[in-house]
Amino acid sequence: MMTRDEMKSAVQNGQAVLGIELGSTRIKAVLIGPDHAPIASGAFDWENQLVDGVWTYPLELAWQGVQAAYRQMAQEVEEACGQPIKRLGALGFSGMMHGYLPFDKEGSQLAEFRTWRNTITEEEAAQLTELFGFNIPQRWSIAHLWRAIRRGEAHVGKIDYLTTLAGYIHWKLTGRRVLGVGEASGMFPIDSETGGFDREMAQKFDALAAEKGLSWKLLDILPQVLSAGEDAGCLTEEGARLLDPTGTLEPGAPLCPPEGDAGTGMAATNSVRERTGNVSAGTSVFSMVVLEKPLSRVYPEIDMVTTPDGKPVAMVHVNTCTSDLDAWVKLFAQLLEAAGAKLTKPQLYDLLYFQALEGAPDCGGLVSYNCYSGEPVTGLGEGRPLLMRQPENKLTLPNFMRAQLYAAMATLAIGMDLLWQEKVQVEKLYGHGGLFKTKGVGQRLLAGALGVPVAVMETAGEGGPWGMALLAAYRKNRQEGQCLADYLENQVFAGAAGDCISPDPADQEGFSRYIRRYQAGLAVEKAAGQALR
Repeated sequence: MMTRDEMKSAVQNGQAVLGIELGSTRIKAVLIGPDHAPIASGAFDWENQLVDGVWTYPLELAWQGVQAAYRQMAQEVEEACGQPIKRLGALGFSGMMHGYLPFDKEGSQLAEFRTWRNTITEEEAAQLTELFGFNIPQRWSIAHLWRAIRRGEAHVGKIDYLTTLAGYIHWKLTGRRVLGVGEASGMFPIDSETGGFDREMAQKFDALAAEKGLSWKLLDILPQVLSAGEDAGCLTEEGARLLDPTGTLEPGAPLCPPEGDAGTGMAATNSVRERTGNVSAGTSVFSMVVLEKPLSRVYPEIDMVTTPDGKPVAMVHVNTCTSDLDAWVKLFAQLLEAAGAKLTKPQLYDLLYFQALEGAPDCGGLVSYNCYSGEPVTGLGEGRPLLMRQPENKLTLPNFMRAQLYAAMATLAIGMDLLWQEKVQVEKLYGHGGLFKTKGVGQRLLAGALGVPVAVMETAGEGGPWGMALLAAYRKNRQEGQCLADYLENQVFAGAAGDCISPDPADQEGFSRYIRRYQAGLAVEKAAGQALR
């Protein structure tokens, strides 16, 4: 841990490095020192909105959040060491992956930001999957673009630039239309040989677009793809004012390629080598497993993306993880308040999570569906949170809480089972995100659900923004020929503490019984989506 004087020196000499991530519920800034440990942080809470059937965020709120997170972080620095931030050693931005953000030649936004949460492109995603012979999930930018074209949306002919949320922020701060390869791999397929977008597939898409009367070429409107550590531009004068309206921050700091939250999660958990993987569990949940060899076939349930330095990754992405669990915790908080009792939010979460460990391994027959939105992995077009049980099942608080935690893992486990069938080797999975904040609970249950050891590092709580800061530090500090995996292993995680929990056989057997009931009840969940509108 840096002393106050060391912290002051790092800030004064422009050695501190900043990572900002625009997550689904929080925009967070983390400043790190030369030792890669956090110096200060700031945050801004926001929520997606369902507008005319589309999950979205206004970009004005994104800027408000970025500025607020930076301001809070900068204030924390000044209070801690009496030194304002005038210069940064490097910085980088990440955001929720995928989505649709089109702009015209003047830089004006042409359509609402369509986020990863939308499950409105099922038909288009299936068509493109067949055309490319490559799985195109509904969330991917190209699926949303094809939907807009097929629907004849007036703006598609005016598109000059199509990017992601992280790519947009980076563009406005640097003037560069670039994207990190990990983030780019959630827009359009990557050619593993070139490290850029697949030109053959792009030509196939251009033929489709031409049939609809469009004259632009796909690769002309997409960002330039960069690998971790490459030059992604510098903070412009205008960009510095956007980030810090006070005028204190000077321009000129180098930026690393903007990444997605999947890539920052890999960096934050040292999971960029083959046979490593991580699980990010918060508003959504996804696993990232770095592959040694290609999968035998195309799986609609599995995204093929990359690490921030371009290695192939099998990604299982689930739209909803803790949202319904959080809603139940809020309900219990209201009960306590009505009874005149009060617990802090962390205390209440710890209490309820530990209750789950007291529940029956199979939740006593209870089955919960946490679906706030549709789930492509299980073929759900719409989501309806449900709790199902038979009359003889044991409705107790421990069983209920275990069922809620299992629900957050269930769809992920269904997708991961496909990788186990492919004989994919993973030595351990690294967990990070809100599900793992209560020590030992989510970690243990996930190990049982997936049948693989789950490790949580002491740094896991820093999450994606810290991972983004690490990628920015790599951009600043990398030595000639030094790969990202070596940098992380030798300069960041050497001697890092953490704990690993192996699967408990009783948990494995209990989850196996639970998931069989869960899959049998999916017909009810699907019917609920159709009936309750």
